[in-house]
Amino acid sequence: MIDLASPVAAPSPARARFAISAMFFVNGTTVGAWAPQIPPLQARHGLDAAELGLALLAMGIGALLAMPFAGRLAARHGSATVTRVSAALFLPSLLLPVLAPDTVTLAIALFLFGAFNGVMDVAMNAHGVLLEHRFGRPVMSSLHACWSLGGLTGSALGGVALAHATPLFEAAATVAVLVVVGLVAAASLLPSDDRSADPGPAFALPGRKTLAIGCLCFASFVAEGAMLDWTAVFLAGSLGTTAAFAASGYAAFSAAMTTGRLLGDRVRARIGAVAVVRFGGLVAALGLGLGVVSGSAWGAVAGFSLAGIGLSNLVPVFFGAGGRAEEGSGRGIAAVATLGYLGLLLGPPAIGGLAQAIGLPAALAVLAAGLTLVAVSASAVRAADA
Repeated sequence: MIDLASPVAAPSPARARFAISAMFFVNGTTVGAWAPQIPPLQARHGLDAAELGLALLAMGIGALLAMPFAGRLAARHGSATVTRVSAALFLPSLLLPVLAPDTVTLAIALFLFGAFNGVMDVAMNAHGVLLEHRFGRPVMSSLHACWSLGGLTGSALGGVALAHATPLFEAAATVAVLVVVGLVAAASLLPSDDRSADPGPAFALPGRKTLAIGCLCFASFVAEGAMLDWTAVFLAGSLGTTAAFAASGYAAFSAAMTTGRLLGDRVRARIGAVAVVRFGGLVAALGLGLGVVSGSAWGAVAGFSLAGIGLSNLVPVFFGAGGRAEEGSGRGIAAVATLGYLGLLLGPPAIGGLAQAIGLPAALAVLAAGLTLVAVSASAVRAADA
């Protein structure tokens, strides 16, 4: 589907940046397009909430298991090649859960969808690190902003399309359009010259520096997952808002995060990665704290927006630092991404258990304390500016 061969001559900086930005957008749009497919899929298979949760867990497990191997693939074959191949597998895999005839097949389909996404995620982030190396300026935040814009685009257009078309038609049309965008972008990726002479074992434990960065990424993803799953519950349950208003908490957080990422590369170029993480962690902690103690719905939304600004550039910096912490950017990013996504999977249920024991406001306050520790440990990302 997507040409696997690297271009003969290296593209211009502008074309190379457009190409990997488009890949991030394509990936985000595919993930976003999956979200509106979930309700009709749940109805078609007659799944209750617990059964649906188990099915969706297969997607996360697929990503977690694939990411460590993706790092070795990127080190062995180059990030451009692995980005192209994984995109060629990931985009059509959106059709697999839509076509699944039963729940067992659905779980397998979601596992594959998650695994292909995990490989593409690692590869395209490794290519972003290569772009930063080649042209000597930060780009990771803008790349993640493109992913966020893709997620918003995929979910919004997918929801509109499903009001007028079948789930299969909507998924097929999305894949067709994104394949065209992917084909155009793939031709302008940088040559796959970030291969490592020693790609290492298929699965290896991260080094000490990478592990430290991965733990910070874990904490940040726990906070992001909590914002997705618990802001609406907090607004509706603890503050008594309507369900419609409760949805504004995560919407404000997402909009703030996207805005922060669009500005993040410029800020990082001016003050450096360590300062971005230090101030970002403190701002995110302050925002969460404000959201919890304000006592008003609008105060909480303002706090969650502030948390979005603070969190917006942490993960891009962590991925960039992981890509420089070890030889072969793919391996380091794979380790950081695996720990991060582990936080995304484990964080929300952990917050739920904590909320059951001490209350949701106190559980969110614990998250704020964790983000303060991220800020204190910001020196771990010094490699991002190397």
